[in-house]
Amino acid sequence: MKTKSKGMSYAKWGYIFLAPFFITFLIFQFWPLATTIYYSFFEYFRSGLKVIGPNFVGLKNYISMIKEVPKYFGNTMIMWLMGFVPQIIVSLVLASWFTDLRLKLRFQGFFKTVIYMPNLIMASAFAMLFFTLFSNAETGPINSILLKLGIVSEPVRWLTNVWTARGLVGLMNFLMWFGNTTIILMAAIMGVDPGLYEAAQLDGASSTTMFWRITIPLIRPLLVYTLITSLIGGLQMFDVPQVLTNGKGDPNGTTNTIIMYLNQHLYSKNYGTAGAISVLMFLLCAVLCVIIYFTLTQEDDGLTREQRKAEKARIKAAKAAAKAQH
Repeated sequence: MKTKSKGMSYAKWGYIFLAPFFITFLIFQFWPLATTIYYSFFEYFRSGLKVIGPNFVGLKNYISMIKEVPKYFGNTMIMWLMGFVPQIIVSLVLASWFTDLRLKLRFQGFFKTVIYMPNLIMASAFAMLFFTLFSNAETGPINSILLKLGIVSEPVRWLTNVWTARGLVGLMNFLMWFGNTTIILMAAIMGVDPGLYEAAQLDGASSTTMFWRITIPLIRPLLVYTLITSLIGGLQMFDVPQVLTNGKGDPNGTTNTIIMYLNQHLYSKNYGTAGAISVLMFLLCAVLCVIIYFTLTQEDDGLTREQRKAEKARIKAAKAAAKAQH
């Protein structure tokens, strides 16, 4: 008499090991997100010792901030671009150098460690360092050096000029993150098949041609990933301008970011408006990331826009004809 042998199932152990993540996500991320969306439709703030609300007000919180948010969004994007553009350029150049065996660069391990080290420093500490270097227009270390070298004739007021203040925020973001971006792009370039470069060399392609025709197209997914993650971090920019400007966003609010604007409402216990700003941030981030992803990850078929439209029309007509025959 034959007996059926039952195989041991390990599926339950998979669910057991996944459970801590989902429990943590539900408690610390999903529930706060849900309550934030909920309270964004309510009047809920503190006036002295008295708590007002929560009273349902619909879209009033969203309407009340519609005039302010574009300005802070513009400030945030400008300072993010001032840091991201040089960051991606420098990171691409360094990643290409470090992965090019023909250059035979010495002490690569040392240089990789040095460029990554600023990423290990807390952003608030980094901002405090820059505040110490640039805040005092008369006796600050940077101004003293520039005056002694004769580069400037009078002290530069770094934190009272719009573009120098924004430039310092962009510079700090660049210094903190270009090392991390370089490591990511190095990993991407090292994943490219070396045979492609060898074949291109045999065909007489220059290093510049190989970079633009082979390297960039093949590492595009990692470039898009870098752009999206940097954009998310840029929209959440807070600690660097907060510490550098002592929370004031000077001069004249031009370094005030969306998160600094949000923090002002949290500090004043205006939870309804803070929730509305958080929801708007979430939607902005989601929309921008989706646009970037679907725009930059489309395969290049070598056709112009008119040719692509004609090809789509031809395919559509062919499908209609095939359907009519059936």
